[in-house]
Amino acid sequence: MLVDCTVKSLYHICVSIYIKALNEGNMKLINKDMTSFKERPIKVVQFGEGNFLRGFVDYMIDVANEQGLFNGNIVLVKPIEFGDLKRFDEQDCQYTLQLRGIVNDKEYVETRIITSIADAVDPFVDYTKYIDLAKLDSLRFVVSNTTEAGIVFDKDDPANEPLNISFPAKLTRFLQTRFDFFKGDPTKGLIILPVELIDDNGIALKKCVNQYINLWHLDLKFAKWVEEACIFTSTLVDRIVTGYPRDEADEICQQLGYQDNLLDTAEPFALWVIESAKDISNEFPMDKAMFNKMGMEVIFTDNQKPYKQRKVRILNGAHTSFVLASFLAGNDTVMESMNDNLINNYIKNTLANEVIPTLQLPKAQLEIYTKAVIQRFKNPFIKHQLLAISLNSVSKWRARCLPSFLGYIEKYHELPKYLTFSIAALLRFYTSSEYNDGVLKGYRDKSAYDIRDDEKVLVFFDTISDLDTHNFVERYLSQSDFHGQDLSQIKGLTDKVTRYLTRINENGMREAIAHLERD
Repeated sequence: MLVDCTVKSLYHICVSIYIKALNEGNMKLINKDMTSFKERPIKVVQFGEGNFLRGFVDYMIDVANEQGLFNGNIVLVKPIEFGDLKRFDEQDCQYTLQLRGIVNDKEYVETRIITSIADAVDPFVDYTKYIDLAKLDSLRFVVSNTTEAGIVFDKDDPANEPLNISFPAKLTRFLQTRFDFFKGDPTKGLIILPVELIDDNGIALKKCVNQYINLWHLDLKFAKWVEEACIFTSTLVDRIVTGYPRDEADEICQQLGYQDNLLDTAEPFALWVIESAKDISNEFPMDKAMFNKMGMEVIFTDNQKPYKQRKVRILNGAHTSFVLASFLAGNDTVMESMNDNLINNYIKNTLANEVIPTLQLPKAQLEIYTKAVIQRFKNPFIKHQLLAISLNSVSKWRARCLPSFLGYIEKYHELPKYLTFSIAALLRFYTSSEYNDGVLKGYRDKSAYDIRDDEKVLVFFDTISDLDTHNFVERYLSQSDFHGQDLSQIKGLTDKVTRYLTRINENGMREAIAHLERD
C-alpha cells in the first residue's frame, strides 16, 4: 500500500483504515485485518528486528512483493535475549515506513505500510518455534544485522547448548538443523545476506561458521553442504534510517488515522551492493523492483570494493573534508552547511575536482552518486550535527580523505588545494591546550566546544598546540602513527598547510575559504 505525497499533505493514506478508526471513535493499533495482509511462502528468516532492517531490507522485499517479483514473506528472529517482541505481537508485525528527504531537488515523502513480515519469534521464549523455521521447505534466505560486534567467533560457545552466545554459532546450529532435517539435500542450502557494517561481512561470517564446525567436531558431510549448498554473500548497505520519530509520532499517527508503535522513518536514498560468487539475482530480484525515482539502487556483483571505495571517499570523505571547516565557519548542522553557499561550493569543488578523478568507476556513475549525496546532505528531516560527525576526525581523515589526497598527487603531480585545506581546518579545530577528563576544549569565537578522539590524539594536540604555526603543522604531518606515513615528506605540503592555517588564524575560517576560492 503506497502513496507519494508532500510533507504538508499526507493525502489519501489508507482511507479504509482511517474511516474504520473514525467510526470506532478511537485510534486503533494497526494490524493484519486493517492492512489486508497476504499469506505468502516464508522465504526469509531475519536475525534482527531493528529500525535499519525494517527501513531497508524489509521495505525492498515489500515493494518486490507488491510488484509480483518475489512472492515471499519474512519471519523476524530476536537475536539477543534482552527485550521482547510485544509491539510486534500487538500489531501483527505490520508497521508504517515513511521515507522523507529530497528527490530531484524537491521535498519528498513516501508512506508505505509494510505487510511482508508474517511473524516475529523470540527463540529465548519459544525455541521450538524458532528452530522449526530451519525445516521450512520454502525458506531460502537468511538476513542479519547483529551490529558490527555480532559476527565474532567465541571459542567458549558450547556445542550442546540450543541457544548459543554468538550469532555465527546460532547460524551454525540453524544450518545444521536444516541439513539434518532434509538429509543433506543440496537443493536446501540457504543464501546468507549479512548487512553488518564490517568489511567482507559474508566472508567473515562464513569463516566463523567453519570455525564452529571444527570446534564442535561436526559431520564432514555437513561442512561440505555448507561449502557447496549455501551461499554467503558480502554486502554493502547505505541508507540513513532515522527510526521512530518520537517528537512527531503522535502527529503522524493522527494523519494516518491509526496508532503505530513501530513507525519507522528513513531517507529516500538507498544502496545495496551484494557480492556473490554465484549469481543470485534471479532468486532475489531486488534490482528489478521500481525504486529508481527515489535514487535507490541494488547492485549484484562479484566485487563490491569499487562501490565501497565510492561510498567511503565521496559520502564519508565529503563529511570529513568539510565538517570542521563548516563548524568553524559558524554552522552547526549538515543542513546549515548546504544552505551556506560558501560551504556548498567548497564541498562540490572538493568532490568534482579532487575526489572523483581518483576513483575507478565510470565518471558518469560517480557524478550520479555525487548528486545523490548532495541531495542527501540537504535532507530537511535529518538534523545531523557537525560536532557529532567530528568524532575521531584524525583517523577518519586517514581512512576517508588520504587515499583521494594521495591519488590526486599521483595523477596530477601537485597538491589538491581543497583536501590540503581540510588538513589546515582539522588542525585549527584541534588546536587546544585545555585537556581535562578525556576531552580537549576548543573555541569557536568565544564559545567552547568539545574535541573528542582517541586519548593519544588529544594528548598530542594538547602538547603541541602552543608551538608556532610552521612547527605545529610539521609535527602533525610527520606523525606516521596517525597517517600511516610521514606526510611532511610530501613536497610543499608543510608550507601550504602552514599558509592556509595562518590565514584561518589571522582572518577567520570564512575569509580563508573565500580566499581559497580565489587561489
